Amino acid sequence: MQNFISTLFQKIKPFHLLKHPFYNKWSNGELNKEVLKEYSKQYFHHVEAFPRCISSIHSNCNELENRQVLLGNLIEEEDKENSHPDLWLKFSNGLGVDSKDVKSVKLNQETKDLIDEFLNIARSSYAKGLGSLYAYEYQIPEVAKSKIMGLSKFYGINDEETIKFFNVHINADEWHSEECLGLLKKLNSKKDQEDAIEGAHELSKLMWNFLTGVDKSTAHIQ
Repeated sequence: MQNFISTLFQKIKPFHLLKHPFYNKWSNGELNKEVLKEYSKQYFHHVEAFPRCISSIHSNCNELENRQVLLGNLIEEEDKENSHPDLWLKFSNGLGVDSKDVKSVKLNQETKDLIDEFLNIARSSYAKGLGSLYAYEYQIPEVAKSKIMGLSKFYGINDEETIKFFNVHINADEWHSEECLGLLKKLNSKKDQEDAIEGAHELSKLMWNFLTGVDKSTAHIQ
């Protein structure tokens, strides 16, 4: 079991998002605000699609107790008062981007790949989907903290409404990643463990490539 979890972490590690040049530039205040605006438009569409990935993993899960864990995550994502897509729109609005422009942006190919392939992974099998979910949830709290620090220090953005998405994910995803790790540890067959590792690896690369796509598409305004 320990070898399984260790191997899974090793597959995520090279693609940890805080190692990506785009996030390094964000953390160092090297991106101008126009770049952040474009990033916010692209990332919204992933945030909007993400609950469908959880839903697919949930529907592939045979055990009620495990489904209940995933359901709790899904309910938080789509909360009527504070759905996560709505919270992200508040971030975009705080940057000065109109919601219509966020929703109508032309997606980078890497953004499309992230959305489509994450959903494909989530639908493929419970174990593979669970691995991909963990690779995502595991990184988000640390990334969210880094973003908040960069936004406040270099861009003067620290009002509660604008950064609420990130504050929510610092707390929620620390818990969700622990829950998800608990579900991974219940995978007993070698096939399921291999599928989970593959899912984690594939999703890590997709997230990394998404940032590369944003970096590339905004190079002319950096």
